[in-house]
Amino acid sequence: MPQTFALTSVLAGVLLALFSPQTFAAVGSMDLTDSGVGYVALTVFVIAYLLVMGEEKLHLRKSKPVLVAAGIIWMMIGWVYVQGGMSSESESAFRHTLLEFAELMLFLLVAMTYINALEERRLFDVLRAWMVRKGFNYKTLFWMTGILSFLISPIADNLTTALLMCAVVTKMAPDDNRFINLCCINIVIAANAGGAFSPFGDITTLMVWQAGIVQFQEFFSLFIPALVNYGIPALIMSFFVENRKPHAVVEEVELKRGALRIMTLFLFTVATAVACHTFLHLPPVAGMMMGLGYLQFFGYFLRRTLPGSLARKRALAERAGDEAALRRLGSVVPFDVFNRVARAEWDTLLFFLGVVMCVGGLGFMGYLAMMSDILYNGWGPTFANVTLGVASALIDNIPVMFAVLTMEPEMSHGQWLLITLTAGTGGSMLSIGSAAGVALMGQARGAYTFFGHLKWTPVIALGYIASIFVHLWLNVESFNLFG
Repeated sequence: MPQTFALTSVLAGVLLALFSPQTFAAVGSMDLTDSGVGYVALTVFVIAYLLVMGEEKLHLRKSKPVLVAAGIIWMMIGWVYVQGGMSSESESAFRHTLLEFAELMLFLLVAMTYINALEERRLFDVLRAWMVRKGFNYKTLFWMTGILSFLISPIADNLTTALLMCAVVTKMAPDDNRFINLCCINIVIAANAGGAFSPFGDITTLMVWQAGIVQFQEFFSLFIPALVNYGIPALIMSFFVENRKPHAVVEEVELKRGALRIMTLFLFTVATAVACHTFLHLPPVAGMMMGLGYLQFFGYFLRRTLPGSLARKRALAERAGDEAALRRLGSVVPFDVFNRVARAEWDTLLFFLGVVMCVGGLGFMGYLAMMSDILYNGWGPTFANVTLGVASALIDNIPVMFAVLTMEPEMSHGQWLLITLTAGTGGSMLSIGSAAGVALMGQARGAYTFFGHLKWTPVIALGYIASIFVHLWLNVESFNLFG
């Protein structure tokens, strides 16, 4: 599996728990929205984001332009505030924004480390090999990969889940580009929808949860809307899947020692993070960092017991005359937690840093307050949240959600759930609208394409619209602003 198995987004965790929602609306005392500095900052951000969107064509890592843009924006802010004799105010705002990212980075780093450890222990390879050996027909494979994507992504994030299921599809039908394209679209929709009803399924849901706006268990009220979001396009696309059986390729994969115990530790880490936030009112990152300690202790145990384990396996292989097993034992590398940390998706982490700092800077200039007034006071929260969800198909949902949290519009509980749903699933409408879609275009290059996905955008939009109406209907009580 590619290194991008590291998580993007979800399992991901996020930043904002240290601060109450009121602190998001950090606007400087100088309104720079109608100034030359403000216009230059907007231009720099737009140029940087265009470069991010062209990452696949330019082969320019997405972290580079946003980090440079963030530096330029805050240097201009600093220069203006120094001229005005208020340098301490801009310094405080910068430190505040940077501290928000520090929680994001540490939370994500732990989650990425666990996913990388599970990948190294071959847990995902074993699951893929099992599905391949079963030799399911096309329709069964289509539904199975979609449903598993929907159910796994709330825990293992949409990117990891999509890569795993795409590997199964390409292994089962390596020469059928039409089927691979349909399955990849189905997987992207399912992974994004599954991540929308869990605090650990997507970065955006984690942002809302850690901001204290929506409680952990309240996200599950989005389960049925998310299921509708996936189910409608999947049902329509399934009629275009041929009911034939591909040639199954047998692949023997051995699970490495400790894989299931690491999975248990990961679930225990998630439980620790939830308990810290729910019962102790501490930032969830405290529980996640404690969970990294669990993994380090278990890694120590694996290293200390490795010689004895190898000796037992070597004796069994020698008695059985299994030369292949003996060769495998000779290449065993001790488990090292810090190697898993090093393999984290640092480009993604630095991209988040750049986005958070850029959006924080534009908010400090006053642009987000202006946008909030136009969107939420002028258009109304429902139309604004639905529109921002559609926008996330072109603009990554991370800056969209961070901008909404920074604007902190006065909205009902149901509206906050709505923006969580729309920002999480709106990216499914285009292949470039989510990390899962972008990753699969690389993994299934030539079979899953932008235009291949675009042909099904009307069907995906139908599921998007239906999920919104289902949420408005099922969770109507939560739309009472004073309830």
